[in-house]
Amino acid sequence: MGRVLALDYGTVRIGVAVSDPLRITAQPLDVVFVGDLDARLPDLVQDVDEIIVGLPTSLDGTEGPSAVAAREFARRVEQLTGIAVRMIDERFTTSDAQRALLEGGVRRKRRKDVVDKVAAALLLEGYLGTGT
Repeated sequence: MGRVLALDYGTVRIGVAVSDPLRITAQPLDVVFVGDLDARLPDLVQDVDEIIVGLPTSLDGTEGPSAVAAREFARRVEQLTGIAVRMIDERFTTSDAQRALLEGGVRRKRRKDVVDKVAAALLLEGYLGTGT
């Protein structure tokens, strides 16, 4: 069984997290600028056999323009890697990441640099915990 890669898609930055080989833990890995993704994907998917992408939905579960963009992004990642991509509800991951970083005393500039990969790790933790 390979690792799971989580991508928290944004229009500027993409948060990246990866599981351990046993799929027990999630580690924040990196933040990739959207324009750099194609070049970075081959390295990111080494030892990965599943990819999840956060699906931003509203509180009532409806999908807006951000969800449409995330679905298009997921299709592109699947085409580029040949690895199946699963969409996962990402409501609150970024706000939960911000809160965790604030509670941890992380300064504002550092929070901006890491929040996306922490959000990806929270998305991945939730996925690994559900076993779906």
